[in-house]
Amino acid sequence: MNTTPGGWLLALAVLLPFVGVLVGLVLGGRHAQRVATLMLPLGLAIAGGIAATWLQSVDAVVYVLGGWTPPLGIALRADGLSVVMIGAIAVVVCGIGIYALADFGLPAGAPEARAPLVFWLLLLAVWGSLNLVFVSGDLFTLYVALELLTFSGVPLVCLDGRGETLRAALRYLLFALAGSLLYLLGAVLLYGGYGTLDMALLADAVRPEPVAWAAAALMTVGLLAKTALFPLHIWLPPAHAGAPAAASAVLSGLVIKGSWFLVVRLWFDVMPGVVTLPSAELLGAMGATAIVVGSVVALRQERLKLLVAYSTVAQIGYLFLMFPLAFDAGGAIEHGAALVAGTLQAISHATAKAGMFMAAGLVYAALGHDRIADLAGAARALPITVLAFITSGVALMGVVPSGAYLAKKLLLDAADQSGQWWWTIVLQGGAVFTAGYVVLVLVNALRRPSAPVQPKKRIARSSELAALALALTSLLLAFAALGPVPGDLIKNPLAPKELGTTLLVLLGGAVLAFALARSPLAGRARGAGGSSGEPVRRLALPIGTAFESADGFVRRWPSASIGLLTLAALFGWLLLSGAPH
Repeated sequence: MNTTPGGWLLALAVLLPFVGVLVGLVLGGRHAQRVATLMLPLGLAIAGGIAATWLQSVDAVVYVLGGWTPPLGIALRADGLSVVMIGAIAVVVCGIGIYALADFGLPAGAPEARAPLVFWLLLLAVWGSLNLVFVSGDLFTLYVALELLTFSGVPLVCLDGRGETLRAALRYLLFALAGSLLYLLGAVLLYGGYGTLDMALLADAVRPEPVAWAAAALMTVGLLAKTALFPLHIWLPPAHAGAPAAASAVLSGLVIKGSWFLVVRLWFDVMPGVVTLPSAELLGAMGATAIVVGSVVALRQERLKLLVAYSTVAQIGYLFLMFPLAFDAGGAIEHGAALVAGTLQAISHATAKAGMFMAAGLVYAALGHDRIADLAGAARALPITVLAFITSGVALMGVVPSGAYLAKKLLLDAADQSGQWWWTIVLQGGAVFTAGYVVLVLVNALRRPSAPVQPKKRIARSSELAALALALTSLLLAFAALGPVPGDLIKNPLAPKELGTTLLVLLGGAVLAFALARSPLAGRARGAGGSSGEPVRRLALPIGTAFESADGFVRRWPSASIGLLTLAALFGWLLLSGAPH
């Protein structure tokens, strides 16, 4: 393995954000913002350079540090998956940076403050850490990258210094460190068993045996804790509830992608001969449960930001539906349509969810609150902001021509070819749940207010446009991905059949919103005190309350800790029982 032409760009993609952190820290104050705004276009250009270099090469882009090849040295490596993620994350970081200029910018003559300095430094640190995750070639370097990502993400939760946010940050830190401990223990087992942590060398050496099964189980569950996949989402809702909107966009759109990406690397590249279909079905079942529970609890929220936080719990579930669908008829995991679908879903989630959090933050800043039941007149007062929020939600629903639409089509095709029809129900039903909280917000925002809504604070147009741009990126992502999609998969995205499906999804979402929303949606829309559908609500509301109680139970420390260890044992047993004998 030698350095390939353009390989130095990989090192630059990692080093440049951290150089920005150091320079901003030394200069301090308002200069940190200037350094960050300088790094944003440079980082985006480097991501473009890496993509161009990869397109011109016949294989992955490689940079060998110090000329020492693995296993003695460390190599940075970027294949197609890495290149796509580097580019997508660069776009999201730039969008968040533009949005944050209004919240964390320091006008000329304004006194310096702690929060802006910390935010810009942490944004660059998250960016550099993610790039290191995407290009690392060995499991220990990945561990270092994950810890850098964790320690960059945790302070974003408590930028305001309030006791509530400090507790949320501490909860995030402790549970993420528990996940890191499991990951590191698995890496130690692999090193003890095979004498290397280089992923390419491990892929050739690892075999289905106890040390590999134990390592795979421990590392997978540790990474799931960092990704906040249900029921290991103890830290996510409180972290998002109190963090500034830009910080929530970073946490939801960016930070969780690092640990998810490493699960993909572990299963598809490092130990494809060790993982089994039963263990992948457990991942898929956790994802399906996350979609249902997260969506129902999202519909029960009174605050817009908490609704978006729980929708993140649900959307994380989609990222793991690809794992059981990636297995072929012989029971082996393969790089194929399911992996492409998962990547598209991750990019769609990063762009749409960042736009959604940013729009929710603008609503709070303009109105002074984010109570969903009191959003009447918001669409007239904040048309671009509400449009950005709804566009993000529609993109996540998987309608044409969004990236989530292509991802769903690819997964449905994989389910059909593999005979796993039950995942079709999850994929189609999940879109209805997503439509539910989109309809909930839209109906409340379109209601006629009792008095004209006067924004309490003027929000920056650049922030609105940044949120809308990310939402549109997710909604139009299919146009960027039409190349690798099989021609017979999508014959006519605007056909009446597709549009009819979208209308049915919206109708189903409206029914869910009407039945499960905490405030009576139909009664508010008509200004009536009652509704002919009250019997439906009386039947549905106990279900919503039960889901909220279940969510509260699994997010307690004892439940989460027991769940972490139980899942590790369960994954180990499924790997053992599903292995060929």
